[in-house]
Amino acid sequence: MAGLVPAIHVGQICWMRAGYVYFLTNRPNGILYVGVTSDLARRVYEHRTGAVEGFTRRYGLKRLVYFEVYDDIRLAIQREHNIKHWSRTWKVRLILANNPEWNDLFETL
Repeated sequence: MAGLVPAIHVGQICWMRAGYVYFLTNRPNGILYVGVTSDLARRVYEHRTGAVEGFTRRYGLKRLVYFEVYDDIRLAIQREHNIKHWSRTWKVRLILANNPEWNDLFETL
């Protein structure tokens, strides 16, 4: 058929890694950090052991209080960017709706 181009991507398998958006804090109602990763358990462990230099180590942010799971890391990255523009009040409401006691969720992973 003239003028029709076969689909270039037919038969290709596009495998995307899962992604996580997570919140760390140092205590209930303390300093908040929002991050994104493809391996939540490893990343939180790095924060907890101080292996990651920067904001989380400087302020002792080791308590995982909230996380979301995404099938595609690109969606998680977009969500993290959106959340970072939210006010602190909105972030705290999100935590309270899912973890009102501000429990450390690391052991539940």
